[in-house]
Amino acid sequence: MTFLSKSLGALAAAMLMVAGAQADVDEAVAKKIKAKLSASNPGATVGEVRESPVEGLYEVDAQGGNVLFVSKDGNHFIAGDLYQVAPQGLVNLSEKRRGQVRATVMDEQPMDEMIVFSPKGETKAHIYVFTDVDCGYCRKLHDDVPELNRRGIEVRYLAFPRAGINSLGYRKIATAWCADNPNQTLTDLKNRKNVSISVCKDNPVADQYKLGNEVIDVRGTPTIVLQDGTVVPGYIPPDTLAKALGV
Repeated sequence: MTFLSKSLGALAAAMLMVAGAQADVDEAVAKKIKAKLSASNPGATVGEVRESPVEGLYEVDAQGGNVLFVSKDGNHFIAGDLYQVAPQGLVNLSEKRRGQVRATVMDEQPMDEMIVFSPKGETKAHIYVFTDVDCGYCRKLHDDVPELNRRGIEVRYLAFPRAGINSLGYRKIATAWCADNPNQTLTDLKNRKNVSISVCKDNPVADQYKLGNEVIDVRGTPTIVLQDGTVVPGYIPPDTLAKALGV
């Protein structure tokens, strides 16, 4: 089973897990909603139907990790995020649910297919980072790794060659994943040292790139995924990151 197929399997399981925490939907209602949506767009994939927090609307999983809010008769739907007006401010319930799914998916990924920088002492928190070796802010974040480790934050790298899997960037970052000492090789590449390109077979870089594109929706590098599934696009300093992790 490939890295990506395991990721998509974990995504499906996570969505079912989150759905299972909500009330069961009447089978006839779910069938009607699915039939209406499928008839309007035969090529679309219609997933799980769930009760939404708004009476009379149902959540329906759609392609690309999107969620539709559909009327009970299936004749109307809203495409977009659902917000709750709470005393502390607006809460994006849709993003909160997506975060739960992302957290489960990321935690299912094999650690031995990542390049991990661990604290010498207690690990208090961890982050996942989709990275590229030719990205300036990726280098800046990598310079912060010793400080993050000192604070007890483990950094788990996944490869995301920005120019795609047929690029020089892919061959560079795959060299790190194929090296005898991946941590040092990744550091050397980020520091623009002269490293001989050597791409091994069956490296996980292409699958990690697909994971970033198809599951996490990485738009650029670095992209940080926190433990709760929150996605942070771009660089943030150690103080801000530690505060977000509660460390």
